[in-house]
Parts: sequence; structure tokens; C-alpha cells
Amino acid sequence: MAAQSALITVIERACRKAAARLRRDFGEVAHLQVSRKGPADFVSKADQAAERTLYQELSRDRPGWGFLMEEGGDVPGEPGKPRFILDPLDGTSNFLHAIPHFAISVAVEEPDGEISAAVVHQPLTDETYWAEKNRGAWVQSQRLRVAARRDLADCLIATGAPYRGHGDTPRWLAQCAAVLPNVAGIRRFGAASLDLAWVAAGRFDGFWEEGLQIWDIAAGILLVREAGGFVTDLKGADRALHTGDVIAAGEGVHSRLHKLLAEASRRPG
Repeated sequence: MAAQSALITVIERACRKAAARLRRDFGEVAHLQVSRKGPADFVSKADQAAERTLYQELSRDRPGWGFLMEEGGDVPGEPGKPRFILDPLDGTSNFLHAIPHFAISVAVEEPDGEISAAVVHQPLTDETYWAEKNRGAWVQSQRLRVAARRDLADCLIATGAPYRGHGDTPRWLAQCAAVLPNVAGIRRFGAASLDLAWVAAGRFDGFWEEGLQIWDIAAGILLVREAGGFVTDLKGADRALHTGDVIAAGEGVHSRLHKLLAEASRRPG
């Protein structure tokens, strides 16, 4: 068992503080569902409040560090210092509809662009997935390993779908049509940070999605890699953080999944 570093402890503490507020707010969403106004404005405030909590806690414990935040944008730090990449509420649509599947995602990016630390915290289950470069991936004190399955027919694959004009729906449908006959099932849960954490934990055998933001995936990518998995973009290059296109899986599955997706993506519509 690896002891958490001081940095991971700081991040987890900040996540837990933000999570307490999110849990309280989530308890109100079901009541707002039946109101005429609806919960959208409320959820936006919950998202912003969680981000403020993370920013305040982390900037106090790591003064001079930069921030890249989904809501608050880019806050430059002092030269030569790392920055935090924050998603205070990954799975906003789930939260909006009172579906209990969302997470807080925090990654640390070094000045050279390398992701060196990651925490994905699930407020409702109180699970904290964490990883540090070359120190493995963990949930609480349990070591994580990607699934050992190699036969696609036995694999459960997660994905993210285009929505409201974001993304290429025909391309995604072609990808699903290529993957679905070859696997045990496809799941779409709506929170990329948790999808990646679950690949690291061996719950999912693989995951793919296009058009993600860096705060959606920075922490999850490190979790998968430190759990022994492979992460590339859909072209097979190590550019997922830059392109926002991700394939993550164990060694035996990644190449097969990549081949299916690549062939589907090349087909004419």
C-alpha cells in the first residue's frame, strides 16, 4: 500500500470540502425537478460554488500555482510552478436530472505539460481515485489495475455520445455499429472522469469518446496509465490531452478497440 503524498492529501481534502456542498445541492435537485423553473440555474450555481471551494482550498495550500478551470478559465501561476486542472462537477447533466453519477476531477500539470498527479472523487459513494506519476493508481488504499481480459467478446466498453449539436453523431453511430457486435456490451454513463477511473479499476475494459475538454480527462488519463493501461487519441497517437479524443483500455484490448474505431471512422457517411 502506498501512502498518499502531501499533495494528494491536499487535493483530496479540497475535493471532500467541495463534495459536501455538492451532496447538499444534489438533495435539492429532485425537488426542483418538478418546479416550473427547473433546476438548471440551481445546478449552475452548485457547479460554480464547488469550483470556488476547490480554488480557495488549493490556492491556500499551494500558493503561486496556476489554475485551469471549467468555469473560471485560466489563472496563470508563478513562472516554473505547476497548475491545477479542475472540473468541479463532471456529469452536470446527470446532476441536473437527479441521476447519482458525477464526480470532481483535479489534475496537476507540470510546467513541461506532463500530468503528475490526479484525483477523481465521487461525492455520493465517497470513492477517491488517485494517482501520481510512477507511483501507481489507487482507490482509497486499494491498488488499481486495468482488467486483464483480452477477448473483446468478454469486454464491457464505455463511451460518450454527441449531444445538442456537439460532436459528429453519424460518425459516433458508425463507431458504435462497429464495436457493439464484437463486445459484451456498451455503456454510456455521462461522466468521462469516472469512465476513465472505472477503466483504471477494471470495471470497464475500455472507453472511447471524442471532443472532450482537458479538464474532463487530465486526471482520468493518468489513472489509467498508472493502473497499467494505454491511452491514445483515435489516431493512436499520444495526443489525447491536446485533441480531446480518447481511447483508453488495457494492453490486450486497446489495439483491437482502436482498429475497430479507426475503420469505422474512415467509412464514408
